[in-house]
Amino acid sequence: MSITNELQATIEQMVQRGKGILAADESHPTIAKRFAAIDVEATPESRCAYRTLLFTAPGIEDFISAVIEFEETLAQSAGDRALPEVLAQRGIVPGIKVDKGKGPLALSPGDLITYGLDGLAERLAQYKRQGARFAKWREVYSISDCNPTQLGIAANAEMLARYAAVCQEQGVAPIVEPEVLIDGDHSLTRCAEVTEAVQKEIFHALYRHRVVLEHIILKPNMVLPGKDHADRASAEEIAEETLRVLRRTVPTAVPSINFLSGGMNPEESTANLNAMNAGFPQAPWLLSFSYGRALQQPVLQAWQGRAENAAAAQRALLKRARLNGLAQRGEYQSSMESQD
Repeated sequence: MSITNELQATIEQMVQRGKGILAADESHPTIAKRFAAIDVEATPESRCAYRTLLFTAPGIEDFISAVIEFEETLAQSAGDRALPEVLAQRGIVPGIKVDKGKGPLALSPGDLITYGLDGLAERLAQYKRQGARFAKWREVYSISDCNPTQLGIAANAEMLARYAAVCQEQGVAPIVEPEVLIDGDHSLTRCAEVTEAVQKEIFHALYRHRVVLEHIILKPNMVLPGKDHADRASAEEIAEETLRVLRRTVPTAVPSINFLSGGMNPEESTANLNAMNAGFPQAPWLLSFSYGRALQQPVLQAWQGRAENAAAAQRALLKRARLNGLAQRGEYQSSMESQD
């Protein structure tokens, strides 16, 4: 199979109506914090047990088309089957987070940059041998009176475009994730302004690097007021502002926009996604989800690190996956939250 056909087949399997992506790619420090909240020590064994629970939850393949994994997970097994194989046998596409975390951007105070381009082609080849068919790279943007700067926006766009180009050269479909952070007291309008500038720069960079837009997935933030802002926005206001930005910045060649949850709670994430699909059914892209905490928070609360709670935790995952699948179709109602 040619690389073009390989990429197209991956995208077609990932982009399905009523389905989204489970982000289970937490780094060791991040999953340690999540486990600490339920008094569970993060070890290779506990991380494997938890992710096995996620990947084997009955029925999730009806609402989850792909899973983003952490590097460690690619080499772990459930019984005699590697975890990527567990997913693939259920028709769920395995993928991998490939960035190496973030740090300060030199000579640009307040801006951040993500590491990990060195050796990326070789790592992708290895991940592909282990079953990964797509990758994900995240760049983050803090909002303040001075940030992000134009330098920060341009540098981050360049990193995302270079990553995406390497992925496609290796036959691995790239998820492009620019996250404008919810931290701060900025307004909805300010978030929209920054998000628009960020996404415009990214697509200019993708074009320069000859990235085929039909073979990427965009994973952006929704347009939200800062978590410390005095005024909260309704799901309808968030949907309207988010879609306005997307129409101005994202070419229709992109097949799917899978939003990150970015500090929203599970119910908010679902309601906001539903408002976009219910209010704007003619959007030129599939509008879907790629949630981590918004899918997993109820799972962790049900699990508590105990094997006897595994079935209840899997039911919690299935419920959130199902509700977000409905939101992807614009068919979610808040009254569904109280149903089993």
